[in-house]
Amino acid sequence: MYTKDPRVDAYIDALPEWQREICRQVRDLAHAADPELEETIKRTRQPYFVLQGNVCALLAAKDHVNVFVYDGGLAPDPHGIITAGHGNSTARTVAVRRGEHVPADALLELLRAVVADNRAGGWRRIKARGTP
Repeated sequence: MYTKDPRVDAYIDALPEWQREICRQVRDLAHAADPELEETIKRTRQPYFVLQGNVCALLAAKDHVNVFVYDGGLAPDPHGIITAGHGNSTARTVAVRRGEHVPADALLELLRAVVADNRAGGWRRIKARGTP
């Protein structure tokens, strides 16, 4: 179990059932990536999962849920789950649409890589050192 932020609960509870299910799965995966990960709200309403920097965030859209992965493009994506933001210098996106399954194993692997990068000083410092 992990400590839940009631503001994140409120965000998720206000969504349609199919989006609630996706968000709950991603929330559980984020916490499974590292037991020290914390959740909060940023940008007035958006759930973020942080550990020595941003790890990921949730944003429910009309027909999908975006999982923003804050890694500066460093964490590998061998399973091809990144759906947008390939050229973004801050975050990439995994979009999960209604009726799709959360790519749990691949997302957990990706989140663990982001946590490891954060623990190593964060993607900005890693890039500045020239470490891929």
